[in-house]
Amino acid sequence: MERRKFLKGAAIAGTGAALAAPALAQGGKTLTIVSTWPRDFPGLGTSAQRLAERITQLSQGALRTEYFAAGERVGAFDTFDEVASGNSQAYIAADYYWAGKHPAFTYFTAVPFGMTVPEHNAWIKYAGGQELWDKVAGEFGLKNLMCGGTGAQAGGWFNKEINTPEDLNGLKMRIPGLAGAVMSKLGVSTVSLPGGQIYENLVSGSIDATEWVGPYNDYFMKFYEAAKFYYTAGMHEPGAALAFGMNKSWWDGLSEYEQAVITAACNEETAAQAEEASANNGAYLARLVNDHGVQTRSFSDEVWDAFGGAAEEVFEETREHSPLAAEVNDHYQEKLREIGGWRAVAEIEYSNHRNRILGIV
Repeated sequence: MERRKFLKGAAIAGTGAALAAPALAQGGKTLTIVSTWPRDFPGLGTSAQRLAERITQLSQGALRTEYFAAGERVGAFDTFDEVASGNSQAYIAADYYWAGKHPAFTYFTAVPFGMTVPEHNAWIKYAGGQELWDKVAGEFGLKNLMCGGTGAQAGGWFNKEINTPEDLNGLKMRIPGLAGAVMSKLGVSTVSLPGGQIYENLVSGSIDATEWVGPYNDYFMKFYEAAKFYYTAGMHEPGAALAFGMNKSWWDGLSEYEQAVITAACNEETAAQAEEASANNGAYLARLVNDHGVQTRSFSDEVWDAFGGAAEEVFEETREHSPLAAEVNDHYQEKLREIGGWRAVAEIEYSNHRNRILGIV
C-alpha cells in the first residue's frame, strides 16, 4: 500500500500542470479508452491520462473521453480484443504486445536494432509506415495512430552481471516483442508481463531480470530493491512508440473534424512523452546511482554481437510468417538504412564530436 501511495503521489506531482477539461458540449460522442497501464502510473500511465483529457479539451467536449486504466474495465492484455470487438472505442498500448495476433505489429512499437524515435516518427508519417500499419491493424478491424515515444530504452535490470553471452543462459526475464525472441535464442526464458506485475515478480524471484523503459520511468518502479545491475544501452527498444488503437468502424464514422482532433492530440502526446523522458532521464539516473546504489553497466561487444546474430534469425523467421509480415519487415529495414544513414553522418557524428570535445560521457 505504501508503494502504491508513493507511485500515485509522484505521478500527481509530475502532472500538476495538466489542463482541466472544458465544459462538455451537449450531445457529444463518448470515446471509451482502455489502457495497458495502471492508473497514475508514472510516465506511461500519466501520458495516457493526459492524452484522454486533451482529446476532450481540443474537441471542446464534442468527444467526451472515458478513461479506464488496466484492470478497471478489462485486463491490460485484453484491451486489443475489447476494442476490436467494439465494446470500447480505443486502447492505449504498445502494439508489440499483440505479436501473437500478428508479428508485424512489433515493427510499430520497436524491434531489435531498430529505429530511434526521430527515425520511427519519420517512417510512420512520411515514409510509408502509417500505410503499412493500416494494413496490419485493418486485418483486425482497427485504425492505429502513434500516441507516445519513450526514447531509447535502457538495457534492463539484472540480478547478476552479464559479461558474456553464456551469462544469459538460464535467466528468466520479462521482455516482450521480437526482443524476447532474440533473448530466447540465447537461452533466456522470457515472459511478457504488464507493467503493473513486474515489480512483484522481480522481488519474489519469479524473474531474474527485466527491461522497462529508462531511468525516469524505472525510478518509480523500485526495481533497484531486487536488482542492482542496470544496463544502460540495449538492443531491444531503441525508440519504442505507443499506439492509440481505435475500432475502425467507429473511426470511419467520425467527421473529418473529429478525426483531425484525435490525430492532433496523438501527435502532441507523441512529442510530449519523448521530450518528458529526455528531460528527466539524466537526473533520475543520478538518483538511482547516488541514492540507491545502483551499478550501471554496458554490454560487452561479445554480447552485442550475440544479440545481432540472434536478431538476424528472428527477422528471417518473422518474414516467413506471411507475405504481409515480410512486406513490413523489408520496408522497415529499407527505410531504417535510408533514414538512419543520414543521421549517422549528420546528427550522430556531430553528437559524438560534441561529447568528445565537451567531455560528456
